[in-house]
This record gives sequence, structure tokens and C-alpha cells, in this order.
Amino acid sequence: MIKNDIIPVITLHHFSNPIWFEEKGAFEKSENIMDFVDFSEFAFKKFSDSVLFWCTINEPMVYVSEGYFNAEFPPGKRNPVLASKVLKNMLNAHVLVYRSLKSMPNGNNVKIGMVKNIFQFDPFNRINLLDLYMSSLLNDIFTNEPIKFLKEGKSTFFMPGLVNDKIDNKNAKGTLDFIGLNYYSRFHVKGKLNPNEPFVFQTRKKDIQTDMNYPIYPEGIYKALKTISKLNVPIYITENGVADSSDQIRSKFIDEYLYATNKALLEGVEVKGYFYWTLMDNFEWAKGYSMKFGLYKVDFKNQERKLRQGSMSLVEIIKRSKNKIRIEK
Repeated sequence: MIKNDIIPVITLHHFSNPIWFEEKGAFEKSENIMDFVDFSEFAFKKFSDSVLFWCTINEPMVYVSEGYFNAEFPPGKRNPVLASKVLKNMLNAHVLVYRSLKSMPNGNNVKIGMVKNIFQFDPFNRINLLDLYMSSLLNDIFTNEPIKFLKEGKSTFFMPGLVNDKIDNKNAKGTLDFIGLNYYSRFHVKGKLNPNEPFVFQTRKKDIQTDMNYPIYPEGIYKALKTISKLNVPIYITENGVADSSDQIRSKFIDEYLYATNKALLEGVEVKGYFYWTLMDNFEWAKGYSMKFGLYKVDFKNQERKLRQGSMSLVEIIKRSKNKIRIEK
């Protein structure tokens, strides 16, 4: 990448674990955190002299929700108490990795951050108290409290009748040189009087749906940038893209999401970089190869890659902006 004038960014944990780490209990056990720290130090020794940007953990709340709420990702459990413990261990792991890498040779020469996914949870019916309560609760769990931890070192994981866990780490403050923001869309929440299924996500006919189970919502990336800016560190949009196998809405997505991003920039939000997800069609975790996020269409039988027509919006934006873009190294 460096030889081709591409700036690499290393992410130390992006959902998947080695089997041996999973068999030890992974992030379910606090004593396993040091295994992740050791791995991070090993990688840092190898690459810190040539790689400037480092992300400790990608989307800890997605790892927690999909692995311990929805059972879509390994280890496929549904246990809110365990979910809270895993989140606590992952956030504390970030703190330890940041402090450790910063103390190593090249530590002061690199930028180290974490990647936070934001999905807004909006009430399906804005005058329905149950919808309002559940959407507010989910926003706290998934976004507001983790951000509070990174800013203040304290947060709460609260689900009524299930778990009320405090996270407190005085070393957490100041462990971000930047924050990565992954943003795609929002969910509409319909609350239910069922302790086993307290809410469902409801689609709306007027929304433009992507191939994933969420709609296009460009206003959301503006709101997410405003929310994440509370951390008062530079922001890199580390993921933003659309699953669109028909290539009918990709151009609209790119134009509208970048317009909303530019609005935040004009209002002073410190956005330093933007990564489109993704360059080529990818393996999308539990969805396999069915979701087509790529700017380039990939034929997985012969590896042929072809630029999608809908991707030309991004190409044209880059062409128009190339004399204005300043890459900060």
C-alpha cells in the first residue's frame, strides 16, 4: 500500500477471534484481556515504524449485540448480563492497549483511536410512550454510555429488570488521538410489553430500503458526527457505504451522505478523513457474500472486478476535489 501511495490504517480487532482465544472465553473473562494486549504489542513492534494510524477495536457494541443479544455472530449467545461484562472488558482492553502502545518506541509518533459504530434508534411512533422509552434506552446502551466512558471513564449498562452494571476506569480519559465513526443508517423501534422480546425494528413504506434491513438516512451521518464530536478529538469516518445489488441507489447514497458530511464540516466538526465501505464486494459476516457493498462488482468465480455505474458519483466528487484535499500525515 505504501509503495502505491496509499496510507494504511491497522485495526487490531475487527470481530473475529483466534479459536484458542475463543476457547479461553475471549472477552467474557477479564483475565484474557492481556492476551489481546500482548498481540497488539507484537503487531505494533512489527509495523509502528511505517504505519501512522492504529485502531484498537472496531465497533465493540456491534460485537456485543450480534454475539450476545442477537446470536448472529460467534459465540451466538443471548445473555444481557454477559453482554455487559464483554463490553466492559473490551472498553478496558482499549484503554490498556492505548496506554501500552503509547509507552513503546514510536508510540508518540502515531495516532491511536477506537472505532465507534452509531445507529440511531428512533421511535416508530413518536407519541407512543413505549416506542419512545425503548428507543431512548437503546441509544443510551449503544451510543451515549460508551461515548461517556471514553470521555469521562464512567458509564452504565442498564436494561430494566435484566442488568444494571457500572463501568469505571479512571485511566480511560485521554485514550483517543482520534475517533473512528462507522455510520450507515437508523432503526425505528416498536416497543413491546414482552420481557423476552421488548422491542422490534419496524420498517416504513416511505423509506428507501438498502439490501440490509435498514433504509437510506443521510441526515443520520450529520447527527452522528455531531454526537461523536462531543469527544473533542479528530474524527475519521472509517466506514460508510451501501449494500445495493441492483446498483439503483448507490449514487443517491453517495451524494446525499457526503452532502450531509459536508454540512457538518462547514459547521466546524473536525472530520479528517473518509473511508467508503467498501472498495470491492466483501464477505459481510453473517450475511456472507450476499450483500454487495463494493464500488467494484466482484465475480468470485474468476475474481474479475468491474466498477459499478453508481460508484461514479464518488469518482466525480474525488476528481472535483482533488486539488482541495489535504491528507494529514
